[in-house]
Amino acid sequence: MSQVFDDRICVLGEGPLWHPTRQQFFWFDILGKRLLSQTDDGPLEWRFDENVSAAGWIDDNTLLMASDTGLWQLSLDDSSLDLVIPLEADNPVTRSNDGRADPWGGFWIGTMGKNAEPDAGAIYRFYKGELRTLYTPITISNAICFSPDKSFAYYTDTFTKLVMRQALDATDGWPVGVPEVYLDLRNEELNPDGAVIDAAGNMWLAQWGACRVAVYAPNGSFIKAIEFDALQTSCPAFGGPDLTTLFCTTAAVGLKATTLEKHTKNGMTFSSENAGLGQAEHQVIL
Repeated sequence: MSQVFDDRICVLGEGPLWHPTRQQFFWFDILGKRLLSQTDDGPLEWRFDENVSAAGWIDDNTLLMASDTGLWQLSLDDSSLDLVIPLEADNPVTRSNDGRADPWGGFWIGTMGKNAEPDAGAIYRFYKGELRTLYTPITISNAICFSPDKSFAYYTDTFTKLVMRQALDATDGWPVGVPEVYLDLRNEELNPDGAVIDAAGNMWLAQWGACRVAVYAPNGSFIKAIEFDALQTSCPAFGGPDLTTLFCTTAAVGLKATTLEKHTKNGMTFSSENAGLGQAEHQVIL
């Protein structure tokens, strides 16, 4: 059963990350331009001048963070920022969205139009100093995650309602061949958002507008759904000392005032204990 983990309202919660060495949970409010966390001492918050959306961990005190204009090293000690590489910095229409570190130490990051302009975005991989375009055009990039055996990457353009699976080279993790459809949610009118793969290879997929994270087997068959008391679930992540707690970000953006008055938990961040067994997030290697 899910419960509220943090009651701060995110305009657009995204990018949940359990830092395995710090044993600490981080997440973003993209449109609020902030990174959030919580420890036993209370809530934490970092504010920025532009939208920030996703991160991977570099070491105990440093995150690789995606923004409107680049990938940055963020020091958790002093909040300093160092630019690693620009990301569509010359395109005022777009911002970063979903992203995750891969098993080789690379970082996949998607972009999209700030107003979800059709085909404005792309999905990239940053690896060994190179930022390479993988998929374009993309309208709403999401569901970037990786199988535990390193065979596949997954991603979606939410607009299409299709979740794709991409074979990966075992040596360096670059895509091999063409992606194939893993989930086709068009008939169900479900909107795939952020996703994570558990230790058994199952996908845990947030479905925007459906109040839930749905679980699918490696063959794409539906297993179950975890319900949350918020309409717009945006991205799940496993965490906790044994990686059995499912966290989920949500969003309040675009909801009517009457809806927010009746359903006051929209935009909060949730957790569900003993939900499953996740993978530890991979380390970004610069």
